[in-house]
Amino acid sequence: MTNSNTTYDSVHMGRSSIDLYSNDVGAPFVDIQSFAAYVGGSPTNISVGGRRLGLKTAIITGLGVDPVGDFILNFLDKEGVDTQFSPRKPGHRTSAVVLGIEPPNKFPLVYYRDNCADIELTIDDVLAAPIADAKVFQFAGTNLCKEPSRSATMFGAEMARQAGVDVIFDVDFRPDQWHDPRAFGVVVRSILHTVDIVIGTEDEINAAMLTDASQMSLTHSQISDTKVQGDTQSAIRTLLSLGPKAVIEKVGALGSRVHLADREEPIEAPGYPVEVYNILGAGDAFGAGFIYGYVNGWDLRKAARLGNACGAIVVQAHGCANFMPTLAEVMAFVESRGGLA
Repeated sequence: MTNSNTTYDSVHMGRSSIDLYSNDVGAPFVDIQSFAAYVGGSPTNISVGGRRLGLKTAIITGLGVDPVGDFILNFLDKEGVDTQFSPRKPGHRTSAVVLGIEPPNKFPLVYYRDNCADIELTIDDVLAAPIADAKVFQFAGTNLCKEPSRSATMFGAEMARQAGVDVIFDVDFRPDQWHDPRAFGVVVRSILHTVDIVIGTEDEINAAMLTDASQMSLTHSQISDTKVQGDTQSAIRTLLSLGPKAVIEKVGALGSRVHLADREEPIEAPGYPVEVYNILGAGDAFGAGFIYGYVNGWDLRKAARLGNACGAIVVQAHGCANFMPTLAEVMAFVESRGGLA
């Protein structure tokens, strides 16, 4: 790591929400009778996951002056995530997500992000945050969908790069958050020169190269059923040519693959097969585990293996942030399954 004497292991920037998960697992969305309330939002989830593993984490998100914002702050404060750099945004609402759970492969979700507080993050909010006092600055693709969050995030990544802080970009492609899904790739490609590591699924990596809407299939279930066709390996090489030193490709039950700019073949990081209960949030658990290994100086394969293990634990749970494992829990999990080697 380039920054060893820092206050924070990782600073995370982006969306936060109250997530309402169906309690009626297996029921069609129209038949859901009740929901459980958890905290969500990709960078927020990762900040919690990292904190439970033992990292000192901070979150930069925007919250409304509303009870939902209170709900999120209360949870994060109890978890020990530093929230002092997450401003309240009068006149804007803390966002919400409603999620169905129909294993093994149907997980419909609906975003409520109109007039959303976290999209109102500004360059001044970034300047007030301790990005230069961290080992890692992590942000998500949804940050880039609208202003002022887009330019604030870009500014944060530039600030991190100038300070010698490693930048990790979780692709987080949510097509219904963009006025045109092709714009996603345009913006992503423009920020990659400030990024050290990209984390994404095959579909998200292909989305970063999207130029033709016919390449994308978006079903009524929205994000969880999005498929983006393309030459994934070519997309990865293009991403690497634009600045990052590594692309971490999440491949579900198979685990993940580490693609390096100076290596032709990917490094395989096998997964930990488990029975899937709910895939939503497993990618954020992966991010937390990977960042833990990364800031502790592990090689990228070992860090990805820990990420796989965290994802495997959360994929068996009802929600995401509330179910992130502790370091003791994830190490017991991997030791019972052959370790991290």
